[in-house]
Amino acid sequence: MDMVLSPVEVRVLGALMEKEVTTPEYYPLSLNALINACNQKSNRDPVMNLEESEVVRAIESLREKKMVWQLSTASGRVPKFEHNIRSLFSFSEQESAVLSVLLLRGPQTVGEIKNRTERLYRFDSLDEVEENIKKLQSDDDSGPFIVELPRQPGQKENRYMHLFSGEPKIEYDVQEMAGAVSGNRNSRIDDLENDVKMLKEELAELRTVVEDLRRYIE
Repeated sequence: MDMVLSPVEVRVLGALMEKEVTTPEYYPLSLNALINACNQKSNRDPVMNLEESEVVRAIESLREKKMVWQLSTASGRVPKFEHNIRSLFSFSEQESAVLSVLLLRGPQTVGEIKNRTERLYRFDSLDEVEENIKKLQSDDDSGPFIVELPRQPGQKENRYMHLFSGEPKIEYDVQEMAGAVSGNRNSRIDDLENDVKMLKEELAELRTVVEDLRRYIE
């Protein structure tokens, strides 16, 4: 996709998408409600502590990109905000749920996406999640919107990441890689030590048999 959002813009957009579904009675959100949604401790990675000015700047930038609208209340004194993401890109309810989790929590495996979209959309199976991931990975229209990340050392499953902040920079954690290599090395050493121990025990038993046999012959 052409637009590249800042981390704060990503958080604002993700928070609006989430709250539209989880708290529809309070949606669209006031500025204070949106700040609280961006800074909440649960279901966020990383946890942020954004100031009002940061959120306001992100809102203005998203409005210029036509990704967020400002609405006026009946009294006209408390503006509220809503996202315009599905109008821009025609996302389904399932696709919006997947994107919302990725925007708010960073890279996720298929299983993590299924578990963490429960309040947004209840997928029946991992296959259904994967089907929607493939749609978001396609190059049709303005996509792709998510990308599959290379598997890192020590990981069993691949993770997926949104592309609203541009192409991800693949940077492996050196300590994590060293730990994985060290863990494999230590495991091999342990196996070798166990094998040597078993061989020593078998050799000792064999010596005992030989000694017993020699005494019997003599």
